[in-house]
Amino acid sequence: MPNLLSRHRAVMPSWVSLYYDQPIEIVSGRGCRVTDADGRSYLDFFAGILTNMLGYDVPEVREAVERQLRTGVVHTSTLYLIRSQVELAEQIAGLSGIEDAKVFFTNSGTEANETALLLATNARRSDQVLALRNSYHGRSYAATAVTGNRSWKNSSLSPVNVHYLHGADRARFAQLSDQEYLDFCADDLRQVLATATATDVACLIAEPVQGVGGFTAAPDGLLGTYKRILDEYGILLISDEVQTGWGRTGDHFWGIQAHGVTPDAMTFAKGLGNGFAIGGVVARGELMDALPAYGISTFGGNPIATAAAKATLDYLLEHDLQASAQRLGRMMIEDLRKAVEQLAVGGEVRGRGLMFAVDLVDPGTGAPSPALAARVLEEARRRGLLIGKGGLHGHTLRMAPPLTLSDEEAREGIGLLVDSLTAVC
Repeated sequence: MPNLLSRHRAVMPSWVSLYYDQPIEIVSGRGCRVTDADGRSYLDFFAGILTNMLGYDVPEVREAVERQLRTGVVHTSTLYLIRSQVELAEQIAGLSGIEDAKVFFTNSGTEANETALLLATNARRSDQVLALRNSYHGRSYAATAVTGNRSWKNSSLSPVNVHYLHGADRARFAQLSDQEYLDFCADDLRQVLATATATDVACLIAEPVQGVGGFTAAPDGLLGTYKRILDEYGILLISDEVQTGWGRTGDHFWGIQAHGVTPDAMTFAKGLGNGFAIGGVVARGELMDALPAYGISTFGGNPIATAAAKATLDYLLEHDLQASAQRLGRMMIEDLRKAVEQLAVGGEVRGRGLMFAVDLVDPGTGAPSPALAARVLEEARRRGLLIGKGGLHGHTLRMAPPLTLSDEEAREGIGLLVDSLTAVC
C-alpha cells in the first residue's frame, strides 16, 4: 500500500510544496502543540501559516461551532440573514477605525484582496494599481499580479496594470538614515506617478509586514507618508492585514496603525477563524456600496465560519492577547538577537510581536543561503519545533506561534530554535 506522501504526489500538483525531506501528517493538537501520525509531538511556532491564532482544541471555539452544528444549519448563503455574520461584521467595523465601515466576508485572504481590488478599480475607474516590492497577496489572477515576489508569480499576464514601490527593502539602502529613506521613497512615489502611470491610479495595496516576503516591513510612518501623497491624487490605500491583523504585531491591533494612518480598506483572513475558512474586506461604506452589479458569496461568512470567528475574536479581546504578543515577542526577539550575534550563519533578526524572523546567510560571503534555511528547518523539526520559511531568496526562517503561547513555551521554543541554528554552524 503506497504511503501518504506517494499518494499526495500522484494526485496533487507538483507546485503544492511540502516542508521537510520526510513530510509529516499532523493528526491532533491541543494548545500550542500538535502530534503527527507517528506519535511525535511538536511545539508549533508557525500555527498553520499564522492561522491557528488561538492554538488547537480551544473549548470556546469548539463549543461555538458545535452549537451551530446542532441547529442543523451549516450553510444558507448571503441570500438570507445570518445572525453571527451580522454580529461579527458589527464587531469588525467597530474595531477597524474606518468611518462608516461596512464588511464583506470571503473564504480566504486571496478572495479578500480580489474584492478590495475590485472595489478600488471600480471606484477610480482605473486598472492601475501600486504595490510594494517583495509583496505577496495571494494566488489568484489579480492577487498574483500585484505580488512583487518573482518566486510566487506564475504569469506575466495581468488584469491590472501594476507599478511597484520601495518600502520593505530598507536594508538595501543602509547608507541612508531612516528619514532619508522615507524622503527617498516619497520622492520615488512622486516620480512613479509623474512618469510611469496615466491619470487616475486606483490604489496602493500594501502589507504592513510582508508575510511570505520574510516578515520584512516598511519603516514606521512610511505608509502614512505615502497616504498623504496618494490623497493629493484621490488614490485609495488598501492595507493587507491577512497576516498582521488581530493584534499579532503586539504594538497595534492592525499593522497599518504603526504608520499613523487609517486606510480606505483593509483585508483580513487567516487567524480570525482559528482554522475555519474565513476572510473579508472592511471598507468605507461609500466605497463598499459603489459596485454597480449584484454580488453574493455562496460560502463567505457562512454560519459555521462566523460562529468560529466570533468566538475567536471574543476570546482574543477578553484575554488581551495583543498585550501578550507584545510582551513575549519583545522577549523572544531580544533573546534570538543575542544568540544570533554569536553564530556565523545568522543574518538579520527582525519582527514585531509574535511575528519575527531570522535570515540565514553563507558564513563566508554573507550571501542569502536558502540551503542553510532548509537545514535549520529540518533541525528544528527533529528537535520538536515547527517553524516556517520564506523571504525573497527563501533564506528566511519565520516564527509566528499562537497568541496563546505561554512564557514557558516561548522560552522552550527559542531554546530549540537557537539549538537548531547552532547545529548548522
